[in-house]
Amino acid sequence: MAQSTTLPAGRVGGRGPIRGFLDATELDTRMLGMVAALLLIWLGFSIASGGVFLTPRNLWNLSVQTASIAVMSTGMVLVIVTRNIDLSVGSVLGFVGMVMGVTQAEILPQFLGYDHGATWVVALLVGVVVGGLIGALHGYIIAYLGVPAFIVTLGGLLAWRGAAWWVTSGRTVAPMDTNFELIGGGTDGSIGATASWIIGAVLCAAVVFALVRARRQRVRYGFPLRPLWAEVFLGTVACAVIGGAIWVFNSYPWPVRIAERYAEANNLPIPEGGLFIAHGLAIPVLVALAVGMVMTFLANRTRFGRYVYAIGGNPEAAELAGVNTKWVKMQVFILMGMLVAIAAAISTARLNAATNAQGTLDELYTIAAAVIGGTSLAGGVGTIAGAMLGALVMQSLQSGMVLMGVDSPLQNIVVGIVLVLAVWADTVYRSRIK
Repeated sequence: MAQSTTLPAGRVGGRGPIRGFLDATELDTRMLGMVAALLLIWLGFSIASGGVFLTPRNLWNLSVQTASIAVMSTGMVLVIVTRNIDLSVGSVLGFVGMVMGVTQAEILPQFLGYDHGATWVVALLVGVVVGGLIGALHGYIIAYLGVPAFIVTLGGLLAWRGAAWWVTSGRTVAPMDTNFELIGGGTDGSIGATASWIIGAVLCAAVVFALVRARRQRVRYGFPLRPLWAEVFLGTVACAVIGGAIWVFNSYPWPVRIAERYAEANNLPIPEGGLFIAHGLAIPVLVALAVGMVMTFLANRTRFGRYVYAIGGNPEAAELAGVNTKWVKMQVFILMGMLVAIAAAISTARLNAATNAQGTLDELYTIAAAVIGGTSLAGGVGTIAGAMLGALVMQSLQSGMVLMGVDSPLQNIVVGIVLVLAVWADTVYRSRIK
């Protein structure tokens, strides 16, 4: 077995301690730049709003609002990595959301009655299947018929928005199944303080396990090791961020009247200062985290993921190496459709209604999230974690502008400028590393 070496700390090659720190910890500079930008956005809006932006209530709402875009951005990474694009995700979300709404509000009650325990499961499965079929249609036309993804998904943007209207002739479908509503968050769609701390502890344990396992793998294969202090630093920071997020979510209490009704229904005494019941983590946030972890594993640890990045890096070489590039591309769009269905469930449940305007401009936010997160439009480069962080950046901008009373047209201008700047930054970055 080859001997392992430890990466040097401090000054590396005469480039200074900062470069040495980055080399020792192996932190992605683009990811650090996004984190810095996010913190500046939060700080700026907090100052402008008199501290309202950084309250537990607003941050909790921000996490819920980010969930659906974050879910779709994980699929958009793989689409863009393969040198394609999907402009139809917002319209598909609206169509699938309408299908799920009609399924649970108008079709299933005829057979199961209202608020049946299986209603939300069937509605979600129907949505995922429909989303997958739409993705398969797009993928087949793109991969096997050779029509550019831009044209196919641009047509999908128009067609599926019209189909959403056609399903109910423009009617809004409401309300949703009571159990289905929980997917959208809210007071009942949160898991509370205790369960949130348990999940936080599990996530911290997973971080430590991943660091230890990665170090053992490096030793096994003779790869250079990070200094021990760098491993401890990374684990400490990750657990501190997780713990801080749980603390913030647990600091946001139920509304007073809802807490009082809950106490009355469960014969609980109400303290003089009022009953404090923490929201904790919202279910849509847990769904987004679960999707992010699954997609990260899929992209980094499976043959499918390696094929996706190989196609994005050099399609001709991948095909000569025996990769069925057409089938892989079709699979990517099928996966994208299924992720859009999950996002549609979150969005529909949060609104407690399926509307024809649902998902409007979500394609812009999803693509922007992926690009801001470091996914290159030239293909071959992109990370799931970066896209989800990009989704948080985009939603922070929108939420902050809404909080400050910025008009909707100006919000779109800002988002458009940010998208162009992100692509420009990616171009500059790629030119410097060549």
